[in-house]
Amino acid sequence: MHSPLIVQSDKTLLLEVDHPDYPEIRSFLGQFAELVKSPEHIHTYRISPISLWNAASAGMEADHLLAGLSQYSRYDLPQNLVYEISTAMSRYGLIQLFQEGGGYYLQTSEAYLFEELRSHKPLRPHLWDTADPSRLAIGNYSRGIVKQELIKLGYPVEDLAGYSEGEPLPMELRCQTLRGKPFALRPYQREAVDHFWAEGRPAGGAGVIVLPCGAGKTVVGLAVMARLKMQTLILSPNVVGLRQWREELLDKTTLEPEQIGEYSGEAKEIRPVTLTTYQMMTHRTDKRKNFLNVDLLTRQSWGLILYDEVHLLPAPVFRVTAEIQSRRRLGMTATLIREDGRESDVFALIGPKRYDIPWREIERSGYLAIATCHELRTRLATGQRLSYATASARSKIRIAAENPLKDDVVEALVRRHKSDRVLVIGQYLRQLKRVAGRIDAPLITGEMKNHDRQRLYHQFKTGAITTLVVSKVANFAVDLPEANVAIQISGAFGSRQEEAQRLGRILRPKASGSEATFYTVVTRETRDEEFSEKRQLFLTEQGYQYTIHDAESFLHELPSEHGASMPPHLQLILGGRS
Repeated sequence: MHSPLIVQSDKTLLLEVDHPDYPEIRSFLGQFAELVKSPEHIHTYRISPISLWNAASAGMEADHLLAGLSQYSRYDLPQNLVYEISTAMSRYGLIQLFQEGGGYYLQTSEAYLFEELRSHKPLRPHLWDTADPSRLAIGNYSRGIVKQELIKLGYPVEDLAGYSEGEPLPMELRCQTLRGKPFALRPYQREAVDHFWAEGRPAGGAGVIVLPCGAGKTVVGLAVMARLKMQTLILSPNVVGLRQWREELLDKTTLEPEQIGEYSGEAKEIRPVTLTTYQMMTHRTDKRKNFLNVDLLTRQSWGLILYDEVHLLPAPVFRVTAEIQSRRRLGMTATLIREDGRESDVFALIGPKRYDIPWREIERSGYLAIATCHELRTRLATGQRLSYATASARSKIRIAAENPLKDDVVEALVRRHKSDRVLVIGQYLRQLKRVAGRIDAPLITGEMKNHDRQRLYHQFKTGAITTLVVSKVANFAVDLPEANVAIQISGAFGSRQEEAQRLGRILRPKASGSEATFYTVVTRETRDEEFSEKRQLFLTEQGYQYTIHDAESFLHELPSEHGASMPPHLQLILGGRS
């Protein structure tokens, strides 16, 4: 049988999906390449400098990578690509940053490189010659800026300068939670901590851990804190998220309530462990004024700064992070993809990817629920076809996303899953309000006060309510382990990171052992369909198979064990529209 992979000189890789070796090769490519297209039969990957540097920082060598490509490739590897891969991976660590005698230095075995650095205008104010031609001195506060500029030049620095220890904070992980349940790290969680810590060497202590939602990223953060035993600042996307951090800290560590503070719009507590949000870090009263709270990152002697959902890190926090490179930094995310394209800043300022594991591998171990993914395509409502045809490009997106016929599909799915815990997730408030009224379910949006959100989340967890309609506020840092069905009706322009978060809402393993089901409802032959194809790249990257259905046919063919039969008015609607 022919090999299923075609390696091309433009750094793209074409992988045949129907080949029996596809799963093995997909996992191999995922270590150093990005999926860019995933139609039915041939998937396209692209190799980039960042993807290669992340692979190099994780210990992959160019010879191993090229040997794997040669093994799987149908044709001989293009020589220019062999050269570019070898060159790019050799550049990681070609320049090292270290500390000596209270000063910071760049060091390389290729002294000629320093001529290029000296000629780079943004670097000039930060570099000084030394008596040793293989060394350049840099300013004590230039560590982050220099790393940012060098990665732009194609020289990712290996930062071996070490960290300030910060104030000590004795703490341990519990063997039994406060709720009386046995508690221990899972094998992959222990591996993630070990990779980040790196036995305390300067080569560790900063970087990103990539784990799926539901796989216990928070637990990994707690374990890193227990390993370091230092005062910690935790940044979360929202107040709900930081309060869940507080619950987990109290439930699974020996920290006392008075050691944990919240710095938010409702409280201004600075404690040995302080929880705050990205919004608080970027708050200001006027666009022309400075950010009011961003110095919270620098004014305390933190031993660790933990960035939850690091792919959401806003630009002002990047700027301050450049100034605090002497603090240990842990970023956590389900996907390294950023919608603003600043993956290189995450690499330079937070650190390289320290640990990643395929979602399906965790699923096979029983730590994630088995998930099936379906795309249900429905027609555009008759009365909107002319409006869509004559609308601007931006208006087309909104018309297709808010298609009223999606409401019919959602109602039918909710009825079919009446014995399940269902999340209906969307982007547009007008649409969400309409759907919530249609299915008689509570709606959670950013307009709702935090205590009201917490009350509804609690009712969902206890089963007092079984269906929630949620806006994008539920994309991040919301713990709803009981949810086993998600119905996505609109989203943020094909965002793969959003797809990761939304699928993750239903992946916690269920006590009953039941599987999870992820639906995306799409308006066919519109921009909605185009964005859905981009979002599906994430599912394919993680090894999930998704199936595309005609919505009306799918709903009529659902087996009876999904719940009650479809009511007459929906049978008429779904079966009779043209």
